[in-house]
Amino acid sequence: MLDIFASSVSLLPYPTGMFQVAAEPPREGVYLSLVIPTYNERENLAQLLQQLVTLLEGVLPQQYEVIVVDDDSPDRTWMLALELASVYPSLRVIRRRGERGLARAVVRGWQVARGEVLGVMDGDLQHPPEIIGQLLAVMEKGVDLAIASRYSRGGGVENWSWLRRVLSRGACWLGVLFLPTVLRQVSDPLSGCFLVKRKTIARRPLNPVGYKILLEVLGRGIIDHIQEVGYTFQSRTHGRSKVTWRQYLDYLLHLGRLMWTRHRYRKISRKWAKKWQRSQF
Repeated sequence: MLDIFASSVSLLPYPTGMFQVAAEPPREGVYLSLVIPTYNERENLAQLLQQLVTLLEGVLPQQYEVIVVDDDSPDRTWMLALELASVYPSLRVIRRRGERGLARAVVRGWQVARGEVLGVMDGDLQHPPEIIGQLLAVMEKGVDLAIASRYSRGGGVENWSWLRRVLSRGACWLGVLFLPTVLRQVSDPLSGCFLVKRKTIARRPLNPVGYKILLEVLGRGIIDHIQEVGYTFQSRTHGRSKVTWRQYLDYLLHLGRLMWTRHRYRKISRKWAKKWQRSQF
């Protein structure tokens, strides 16, 4: 059995304050920083990391890091992550207290990240680890954002009820309806698995809400080139799903906030454009 007290592995201090990602990562030869937010995922974590590290060592040997951000899980997921960090040197662990929300956990992980490409995936094996290899291949083509999509060609879901399918699809359509200029480029704005270039969101003031961090990245990042990769969202084998009606409500509130922010920005931009035109005469 692994023993964290017999190793030098320790928890990372988690950031506080503004949700903002630094522009320049420390130059330590890290290309990819992949954040895995967790809450009561002890039964899934070891298998996920074993598969993920095997894949990444094959495509990015010693050029990546995996950052587990655990919300002080009652099942002590963070402690298991520390034990595994003595086996996987690329693994770093944050135990977050006093703050909740998956989207916020992801940004906190990105704030300690050292890579030029930032990413996120779930800790429950519903995102198959091999999709990260496919997203990395897409990033090599020069895109700003590579998204694992359930709704693009080759994508799908396993064993969802008709109600969950309707709710998920409906949420996507609402996003396109309310934020057409932002979301019409993607089929799955609710995806929880993607890679993004650090520079596209660096120094941008983020305001993450609920579970859908991709919505925030799309709404506030400076992103020109996007590509989706189809995948099948797999059934959970261990633990409980975190999806509730609250997550859909948070999504609607997030849409509204982004709409208001963009509307206000356009008004300010038009105001200053008029002032500038008057000053030319």
